[in-house]
Amino acid sequence: MIINWYGHSCFKITNQGGHLIVLTDPFDKKTGLNPPRCSADIVTVSHQHYDHNNVKAITGMEGSQPFIIDSAGEYEIKGVSIVGCRSFHDQEKKEQNIIYVMEIDKIRICHLGDFGQDKLEDKQIEKIGNIDILMIPVGGNCTIEAKRAVKIVNQIEPRIIIPMHYNLPGIKIKLDDVKDFLKEMGLNGIEAVDKLTIKKKDLIGKEMEVILMKP
Repeated sequence: MIINWYGHSCFKITNQGGHLIVLTDPFDKKTGLNPPRCSADIVTVSHQHYDHNNVKAITGMEGSQPFIIDSAGEYEIKGVSIVGCRSFHDQEKKEQNIIYVMEIDKIRICHLGDFGQDKLEDKQIEKIGNIDILMIPVGGNCTIEAKRAVKIVNQIEPRIIIPMHYNLPGIKIKLDDVKDFLKEMGLNGIEAVDKLTIKKKDLIGKEMEVILMKP
């Protein structure tokens, strides 16, 4: 599996062999960032905000249209299992957000979208289950900030944590720096990587690790 990050909450996940691509939360140019321009088999959308739902920018593979998932439920597409779990975008529980759990190459990935609750509810934890790679917002203001993000990490206990949805050069959305999250995790001096290439065997016995990615 190869994971690339376009910035914000948008990841490109390519399975081993490169014949299937999942894209998460494509964003619009109104963010101030360059929108993703790529093809994908599956596109997940956590909620209908311009910085997460720019599906029109994504083409399908080999001339087909990508399969769009933008609601809770259980999906099986081209051998990929995806579960969408309802959650909330804000502490007041007024706006919906979908958490996605997907299994690709036997690796379980959780993308929290624009999660804004103080903590995960028991029924959400049950649906999420055991997670290898957690993609978690850490920039605050319109979602969870560093301290709450650490609480969620401790609830899920993944093997790999990839922070997302934080301040980047050029972004027009007010977000905190990823350094706040790293500090809360007791880390500093982590060097960002261009991509993450990983196999299931790499995760056996692995202790929890934070990985920063370059957009």
